Amino acid sequence: MQRIGKAISVTPSNSIIIKTENPPKIGCEVADENLTVVGKVFDIIGPASSPYTVIKTNIKNPATLLNKPLYLLLTKTRSKR
Repeated sequence: MQRIGKAISVTPSNSIIIKTENPPKIGCEVADENLTVVGKVFDIIGPASSPYTVIKTNIKNPATLLNKPLYLLLTKTRSKR
């Protein structure tokens, strides 16, 4: 689990905007502090010096996540032997 940042805004299409220092890969799953999956990384926007991450949510009311920390769910990669 790796912290992305706090949710700062919700778009009209119910996506969440997060201010982040280390942008994650697109498609990674995102969870709240209870380890409940709330969506996936959809896009990285803004300048490279201060990027924002767009999360496409799968919950009914994403506004409940405002000002709360969100985390990446890191998956284990299989080694090719």
